Amino acid sequence: MTHIPHDLSHVQSRDKAEILAQALPYIRQFHGKTMVIKYGGNAMTDPALQQAFAEDVVMLKLVGINPVVVHGGGPQIEGLLKRLGKQGQFIQGMRVTDAETMEVVEWVLAGEVQQDIVGMINRAGGKAVGLTGRDGGLIKAQKLKLIDQQDPTLEHDIGQVGDIVSIDPSVVKSLEEAGFIPVVSPIGFGEQGESYNINADVVAARLATVLRAEKLLLLTNIRGVLDKAGELLTNLSAVEVDALIADGTISGGMIPKIAGALEAAHSGCNSVHIIDGRVPHAMLLEILSDEAYGTMIRSH
Repeated sequence: MTHIPHDLSHVQSRDKAEILAQALPYIRQFHGKTMVIKYGGNAMTDPALQQAFAEDVVMLKLVGINPVVVHGGGPQIEGLLKRLGKQGQFIQGMRVTDAETMEVVEWVLAGEVQQDIVGMINRAGGKAVGLTGRDGGLIKAQKLKLIDQQDPTLEHDIGQVGDIVSIDPSVVKSLEEAGFIPVVSPIGFGEQGESYNINADVVAARLATVLRAEKLLLLTNIRGVLDKAGELLTNLSAVEVDALIADGTISGGMIPKIAGALEAAHSGCNSVHIIDGRVPHAMLLEILSDEAYGTMIRSH
């Protein structure tokens, strides 16, 4: 990844000082706190957004906040499967993961994608370390039971897709304390050492809960949660989100994203932010300014 310089010549010195001064209360408030970041969408594929993300993560670490990155890699997995001549199969939106597909998933997530993220954070001045669920017994998993949406007596076999049994965050905490930035691939491991592909949003939400994170940040390709008129809802309580799901304002593909966010908000994570990852530095602006670049879901 080539470094793309930032031209700040148009910003007056007084404005730069004002921006830094406005960030100070937030830096003070969140110093020493953990923030779990689900990295995905355009921010993961566009070179300028990749660099902005890496710089934001390093900036958070340098001001005393502990970022933990969880990443997906669906498009990259699909791309490699196609190159290998293997057609991806989905049931109810879940990728059917046979043994051969699982090998590809591990190679892409724990290899190519993870090391790209580690490398770009390190080039931005951070110290990132890649982890999978196997490292330090981080993510214990079991085979996911997928119940048919129309007939609850039917169960689909989707192979090595996992459901989280438990998360032991010891290795993540140790890395945080030593000044490193953990980058977690959403791969869990079963009793017999078998691998499981787990939804990255679910891993991020559960990790945020177990770490009692100050914030869970979900980088997406949408502006956030919209009301029925299409206006951005910037600040919601978990109870208000439940009501928006019940009345159909939140529906379709947004529900799985919100489900993990709600679980984290209900279970000890102070707030969850669904952020528009298409905006450069949206994550930093959401955390360290009064500006809203997505939807914040409060735990209370």
